[in-house]
Amino acid sequence: MNFEHLLSQRRSIYELNSQIPISLNHLQSLLSVALKYCPSAFNSQPERVVLLTGYAHKKLWQITSDKLKQITDSEQFSKTQNKLNSFSAGFGSILFFTDTDITKELQARFPPYSKHFPTWAEQSQGMLQFIIWTLLAEHHIGASLQHYNPLISESIHQEFALPSNWKLTAQMPFGGITAFPEAKSFLPIENKLKIFGNIK
Repeated sequence: MNFEHLLSQRRSIYELNSQIPISLNHLQSLLSVALKYCPSAFNSQPERVVLLTGYAHKKLWQITSDKLKQITDSEQFSKTQNKLNSFSAGFGSILFFTDTDITKELQARFPPYSKHFPTWAEQSQGMLQFIIWTLLAEHHIGASLQHYNPLISESIHQEFALPSNWKLTAQMPFGGITAFPEAKSFLPIENKLKIFGNIK
């Protein structure tokens, strides 16, 4: 696939199963490439990723369910549980983190830019998430991006003994695709793109 076509194939896929068309080693290689080449301010590389499969993947969504049940009324929670079950049915989950120690170090080294480094770290996160999401789409693996942090952050750190300076930013359940979403609608491009200067 060319990149333009891949952009159209990356969608939020919620109907998942536990079968994916590539090996775990191949998946690890894709994540490694994404982490290696993801852009970051000052080449600081603050992005961190945790891959959960099997029992660890199931544990993530059980933790999320337990936390949400404490703050959601019973009628609404049944819908929430169905959504969480669809994530749990997948092959695995990717957790995205930012190493906050790197941001703090950059702030100390470059005071004039201090206030910008947290924003730049978030931009790196967005690029990494998009890269991985698109790589999964290229290999016909469905995924969506979820944000149950900070509600689950402390429990996730404790469960998987993760460094305290890793800040959880997003969760990406993924797996085999059992149903495709409906076609997207798009705003007219002339409402979103302006061009100035000479065009030949």
